[in-house]
Amino acid sequence: MSFPKCVSGTTELSTVLLLSPACYISTLAVILKTTNPKPWVNEFESIELSCMIESISTAQPRIEWKKIKMGEPSYVYFGKAISGDLEKRAKIREPASLVILNATRADSADYRCEVTAPNDQKSFDEILISLTVRVKPVVPRCSVPKSVPVGKPAELHCLEGEGYPKSQYQWFRNKEEIPENPKNSPKFINSTYTLSRELGTLKFSAVKKEDAGEYYCRAKNEAGSSECGPQMMEVYDINIAGIILGVVVVVTVLLCIIVGIFCAYKRGYFTSQKQTGKNYKAPANGDGVDYVRTEDEGDFRHKSSFVI
Repeated sequence: MSFPKCVSGTTELSTVLLLSPACYISTLAVILKTTNPKPWVNEFESIELSCMIESISTAQPRIEWKKIKMGEPSYVYFGKAISGDLEKRAKIREPASLVILNATRADSADYRCEVTAPNDQKSFDEILISLTVRVKPVVPRCSVPKSVPVGKPAELHCLEGEGYPKSQYQWFRNKEEIPENPKNSPKFINSTYTLSRELGTLKFSAVKKEDAGEYYCRAKNEAGSSECGPQMMEVYDINIAGIILGVVVVVTVLLCIIVGIFCAYKRGYFTSQKQTGKNYKAPANGDGVDYVRTEDEGDFRHKSSFVI
């Protein structure tokens, strides 16, 4: 491993002090730089975190890499070996750059390159690199009503939760993109809707016949895009005459039921007990004598013969 030097030796150093103070200072200090402090990579691709040593005098400096996530640091390169989350997935490209071979979404974090050079006057330097791993969206979940009456509101929903950065959403009808503002397209100028690319919602305040068709949604970010399958939305007219006829039929049936119940009640079909010969009692006679009717209707038996 070789590092840049200006000059060495006492004589040469005296000359440097007179001719090039900047070179003298850099020779006594370890200085790091990076070509990209905020790199990004698509998931499952390779990325190099650049950590270059501009100046150093120590022949064998100590190089370490730390991953910082949620404020907690952890080693990913220590003692000349890859460790932690990146074990078997990374390597060091001399002199000090870190190469991640198969980046995953969990690798999004801050990484700190640290170099310690005991023989330098400024013996330590570090540089912070923020890595973003972009994740392609998965197939979104789409919700489209199958049928909507003319003039009624309707809502279409589209959502996915895997993409990073957060997905933006596009809606299509019959394979043509629906513009965010319907007035921007002659084909959608008569539609009354609001479209949210951030939330993935398409809301109609009052659907029209021309709003019928096949709808699908696309989720998209910098890493790629995915879309759901088309779903048909039908728009139909409300049959006012049919509704009125149905109401008339229901009212007629209810009236018939009520009249039938009333007639049955008047005819005594709902009387709980009928009069029979067994519980019949003849009216009392004026002579004070009661008679009980036997099973033979014409036969009366004297019950009480004492009259005052």
